[in-house]
Amino acid sequence: MADAEIDAASWESGVRASYDRVAAEYAERIAGELADKPFDRALLDRFADLVRPLGAVCDVGCGPGHVAAYLYTRGLDVFGVDLAPEMVAQARRLNPGIRFERGTMLALDLPDGQLGGIVAFYSIVNVPRESQPAAFAELRRVLHPGGWLLVAFHLGEEDRHLDEWWDQPVSIDFYFYRTDEIVARLVEAGFVVEERLERDPYPEVEHQSRRAYLLARSQ
Repeated sequence: MADAEIDAASWESGVRASYDRVAAEYAERIAGELADKPFDRALLDRFADLVRPLGAVCDVGCGPGHVAAYLYTRGLDVFGVDLAPEMVAQARRLNPGIRFERGTMLALDLPDGQLGGIVAFYSIVNVPRESQPAAFAELRRVLHPGGWLLVAFHLGEEDRHLDEWWDQPVSIDFYFYRTDEIVARLVEAGFVVEERLERDPYPEVEHQSRRAYLLARSQ
């Protein structure tokens, strides 16, 4: 096994175990958050209008499935994928009409060019920089030409490691990025970035970091 694969297996294992431990609390706190985020809802509405004629949509790193559920109400053929089995269980419990499966964005169990769209809301925040080219290449692989990708992430220069999260023992890293950094990786993977947006955090609703959103089209 190559070093990159060993590294990917290592960080994925930590991410999976950490999210499994906090899955129930995460769902309790996060599943309803879009109700307090009008900017995000408006952006997801626009994304839905773009991808609706193009086919199925995958919510990558779906967590408790709230983004997939929102897109489902907008008439999309949407399903979710998450690395953590317990998070998938929460998504299925909360959204019984939507398909959720365990998987990794580094190796999606999908044929080439199957999807019309992918939404990745904060999915890359636990992906180390050295693994991001592979992740974005995989997202490009499963999109058909002209398909759309919507990525959201935290802006910043720092990385943060957690050993405890909501009173649970974990071992997980959170990565903050510059917009130009992610744009460059998307372009390298074969995307055209059509729009970049940023916003300040909503007070008392979410972690107080500035947010970035990139809307990209596969070539």
